Amino acid sequence: MYKGSDPGAQNGNSGIKVCCGGIVGMGESRRDRAGLLMELADLPQHPESVPINMLVQVDGTPLYGTDVLDPLEFIRTIAVARIMMPASRVRLSAGRTGMSEEIQALCFLAGANSIFCGEKLLTTPNSSQDADMRLLERLGLKATVNSRGDAAPAG
Repeated sequence: MYKGSDPGAQNGNSGIKVCCGGIVGMGESRRDRAGLLMELADLPQHPESVPINMLVQVDGTPLYGTDVLDPLEFIRTIAVARIMMPASRVRLSAGRTGMSEEIQALCFLAGANSIFCGEKLLTTPNSSQDADMRLLERLGLKATVNSRGDAAPAG
């Protein structure tokens, strides 16, 4: 998890849209995850976008072999982010390829309201846009897609 010093705290009324979240499943505790969300919720203005990433373990990297975070803990993190930052876009981000459709559906029911689309998220594979659209359709949600390829349920 990233613990920065004042991400976006200088935002104020500058018109800058802050995107700040974290990677979970790196061996952190529930208290650590809550601390990250508290830091974001305590900013003068909540981030417009709060991506919650599940660690994608890559062979040969220092975190490879870390215990996998229980999916219900991930869903709980989404729910707490939604409660603490009700106007933010809580985004399912990296790690979705390792999640079942059911886990992703529970994330939406718990408060996620956006996903990042595209073949890759930085260096890791991502779900295909077709798979994302099928999932949203199964959930009865209509997507809006912006110029960056982010899909957000429209209703």
